Amino acid sequence: MEFAFEVLASDGDARRARLSLPHGIVETPAFMPVGTLGAVKGLSPVDLEAAGASIMLANLYHLSLRPGIDIIESLGGLNDFTGWKGPILTDSGGYQVFSLANLRSVGVDGVTFRSHLDGAELSLTPESVVESQQRIGVDIAMVLDECPAWPVTREAAAASLDRTHQWAARSRRAWQERGMALFGIVQGSTFSELRQRAADHLIELDFSGYAIGGVSVGEPTRERRAVVELTAPLLPADKPRYLMGVGTPRDIVHAVQHGVDLFDCVLPSRNGRHGMLFTHQGLLRIKNARFRDDPRPVDPDCACSVCRRVSRALLHHLIRNDELTGAVLATRHNVHFYLDFVAHLREAIASGTLTDVAASVAVCYPDDSSSSESPTTPDSTASSS
Repeated sequence: MEFAFEVLASDGDARRARLSLPHGIVETPAFMPVGTLGAVKGLSPVDLEAAGASIMLANLYHLSLRPGIDIIESLGGLNDFTGWKGPILTDSGGYQVFSLANLRSVGVDGVTFRSHLDGAELSLTPESVVESQQRIGVDIAMVLDECPAWPVTREAAAASLDRTHQWAARSRRAWQERGMALFGIVQGSTFSELRQRAADHLIELDFSGYAIGGVSVGEPTRERRAVVELTAPLLPADKPRYLMGVGTPRDIVHAVQHGVDLFDCVLPSRNGRHGMLFTHQGLLRIKNARFRDDPRPVDPDCACSVCRRVSRALLHHLIRNDELTGAVLATRHNVHFYLDFVAHLREAIASGTLTDVAASVAVCYPDDSSSSESPTTPDSTASSS
């Protein structure tokens, strides 16, 4: 199957679309569960399929360290290695340029890391990143980029962007355009003129799709959303747009309203392990004492296997006692919620009711409701799923 992107319906700037990839069809807006090492923590490929996932995200930096590109290639590629039969997108390691700043050095040629596992050296160049993703057979590959921290001066952001642009051009030349899509990544921090410059440069290079990177790295919510509002309309309307590493239901519906198609975030899995559950009524912190004898399901409006069988009281008991099963069940529910949520957004776009859905999401998920669960907290830097 060749790469293709078709817009099927719109509601304002929001798009309901279909993305065709070598390993299957992705209906957008779509959420990609994060399987850093090739699996979402606590979930099997069968679990992901049952939850309604159509595409999974993995991380090239982490897979390069363990088990290694050679092993994955020798076992038939990432789909055969993981058992996940659907499309896979791999992040290049650009996020680790930000999150593992004390373990890496950045130069003209690329990035050299000291492994967070054993200190071994790992070098990533624009060319090696494209080649590695081609070798393991992913559907969508991301270019190597530099994700600057926030706050950052305009001068530092501009220098970082120049380096990212050089790497993007080298990545484009290395791409063979056979069986794998390659996305460029728009950086520029919160500086509008840098974002504009980045979009113009990447569009000239003609990638398969475009990502908005460098958000949710510590900047305030208002500035993060301003970047999305500015950048998304700058990107080609006939190609997919991907907002990297974001976010809460409120963030997702906001970005969808401004024309974004693809999302990933660690919140469903990581927050689930810590007892924070996403529901149609808002965020539920299951460790709270009031759930100790609560017989109700986590979310009465959810049809996942957890909500059909398991009480809040049981999840409270399991997670309060660090029982592995509790983390698995909470993750299963959260991932199902996110996938069901974006499916509901697709329906709303097709029916022209997205504004009403966004208003209800704002009530259930006010901006301060999950501020303490930002995806950029320190425990997400070594392994983001």
